[in-house]
Amino acid sequence: MNALFGILFHALGGFAAGSFYIPYKKVKQWSWETYWLTQGFASWILAPIIGALIFCPDVWQIIRQSPPSSMLYCYLFGVLWGVGGLTFGLSMRYLGISLGYSLALGFCTMFGTLIPPIYAGNASNLVTTPSGLAVLIGVSICLAGISVCGYAGYLKESRLSDDEKTKAIKEFALTKGVMVAVFSGIMSACFAYALEAGKPIAETAVQYGTSELYQNNPVFIFAMGGGFTTNAIWCLFLGAKNKSFKDYYTKSPDCFLSVNYILAFAGGIMWYLQFFFYGMGTTKLGRSLDFASWSIHMAFIIVFSNIWGLYFNEWKGAGRKILTVVFTGIIILILSAFIIGYGSYIEQYR
Repeated sequence: MNALFGILFHALGGFAAGSFYIPYKKVKQWSWETYWLTQGFASWILAPIIGALIFCPDVWQIIRQSPPSSMLYCYLFGVLWGVGGLTFGLSMRYLGISLGYSLALGFCTMFGTLIPPIYAGNASNLVTTPSGLAVLIGVSICLAGISVCGYAGYLKESRLSDDEKTKAIKEFALTKGVMVAVFSGIMSACFAYALEAGKPIAETAVQYGTSELYQNNPVFIFAMGGGFTTNAIWCLFLGAKNKSFKDYYTKSPDCFLSVNYILAFAGGIMWYLQFFFYGMGTTKLGRSLDFASWSIHMAFIIVFSNIWGLYFNEWKGAGRKILTVVFTGIIILILSAFIIGYGSYIEQYR
């Protein structure tokens, strides 16, 4: 039952992550760096602090009693994750929701699932236990599903004219987008490492009365704070370079500042919710295989992002054959999530 709840929480997180970019489509006359920094402040600073204050009985005492080394490494991995988050936004810009998510998260899934057990020193569980083997099979199937989705994107790119590509995605650029997505996926996996480094903080939270379901909330303060640091530096640099700081206060007949702020904050809160539910899901998938959460989380993100891509006509004109490939990839990803969840179920009852 715990594994089932874990998958449900990851599905909710995947929906939030697959949907966070949608409000930005309605932002008017703001540069990319303006709305990205605004949503980052909401999702990486405000939301983690508020979430910890709500769900942790004494968050400041938890922080004071947590090992400084754990907080430092959690923050540093968050800084690296921030590089992935920064370039992840660019992959959406150049490839669209569907293809951008699929390619970036493919690499994110592989590194984020397999490296943490190596870091923790229990990688042997992957090949010596039935649960570990099930997880490996699930990860392999997940990567196959991602590859299928990526192949569908390649077919679309080769079939459509330049005008048709840019009709749904204004700045469509396959080569540039793929390079950014690959780099983003590798760096984004550092969030899994940040949670691994932050486990002593989570354990301290439980000692001070925090429910195990919410034990990762104090960890998010450091991991996401690191991510905000990276993104803020880059966005402020672009703001100075592009002279776009005026976006924050300039009004015009076609630009309602309050609406832009609401949309940016809405997207930011949805971004945060993916990790809120991810943190809950990791508590339900077994002691030594909670790293499997990363694959399940990534699979659900790709599922929902591809569904949104279909809804927003990013595949319009691609043809029935290519749509069949997309749906096949989505089905494979759903299957992989349940296989990984089954591996965690075995772990709980062995």
